[in-house]
Amino acid sequence: MAKRKSASRQRLAPITGPELIKLLVKDGWVEGRMATHGRSLSKRFSDRTRVTIVPTKNEPLTDGTLAAILGPKQAGLGKSGLRELIAKYG
Repeated sequence: MAKRKSASRQRLAPITGPELIKLLVKDGWVEGRMATHGRSLSKRFSDRTRVTIVPTKNEPLTDGTLAAILGPKQAGLGKSGLRELIAKYG
């Protein structure tokens, strides 16, 4: 019998840069300047402003790139936060 992965350990469905940008904008992130390698997004929190760069390619983001964008140094959402955004905004 195969073991089932817990919800936090399951892989995310592939997501492209433009799809991630749309989700983050719906969550209150503000699109900034266009860099050569992606779109700058920022969101003001009570103690700081978070800034992240999301690639604008129409290819699925690699696991490492997605993890870096969602991680504590950039968006601060994590995989569970992305799952919540997908469930909320589609």
